Amino acid sequence: MATLADRIRDLGRRIADVAEGAGRDPGTVRVVAISKTVTADRVREAWAAGHRLFGENRAQELVAKTDALADLPIEWHFVGRLQTNKVRFVLPRCALIHSVDRGELAERISGRVAEGEEQPILVQDNTSEEDAKAGVTLAALPALLDRIAELPGLRVEGLMTIGPFTADRDRIRSAFRSLREARDAERDVGRPGAPLQDLSMGMTADFDIAIEEGATLVRVGTALFGSRE
Repeated sequence: MATLADRIRDLGRRIADVAEGAGRDPGTVRVVAISKTVTADRVREAWAAGHRLFGENRAQELVAKTDALADLPIEWHFVGRLQTNKVRFVLPRCALIHSVDRGELAERISGRVAEGEEQPILVQDNTSEEDAKAGVTLAALPALLDRIAELPGLRVEGLMTIGPFTADRDRIRSAFRSLREARDAERDVGRPGAPLQDLSMGMTADFDIAIEEGATLVRVGTALFGSRE
């Protein structure tokens, strides 16, 4: 039976193979190990095996794990839907917030950033146009980026999307390609505080397509920790 360390190594090899096949440097792709419902002890085990970047999608779980693992210099990302009243829990604990999808949320985050500091964020886009998914539409993206550019303390590192829930790999690829094309177009605008270098897209079932389409961050949970209960 494969250990967690085995899975981490196997995933690294798979990502390297896909990146090299797409003509990319594997070092440009980082894995956010999604530790939702995973115990702090399992996260500690993954750390011991060499992984350093973890993502949570619930504020309460993030608080509990960052407290339990405070002795480890883990890089934490927040990847879930963030309610404005939970910003105070997430903000001081995360190196990157992946899921900023509306102006009200951006304003709340900005209001809690200390003067002279910056909070890195990604803007979440609903590229598959599925009603159940969060994220700004691609048509509304420029206006949201304009609004964020007026707020102090925010640095828009890039964009994030969740691929469509389908076995149709062409549809998945189209959603990821749309995000890359939107990122490229908005980066050319040259807004202050918006380098737009990162693309957070791809999970266990579709990270290969995401990497081929330019993902710099892939959010993988099941391939590392197994199926959630």
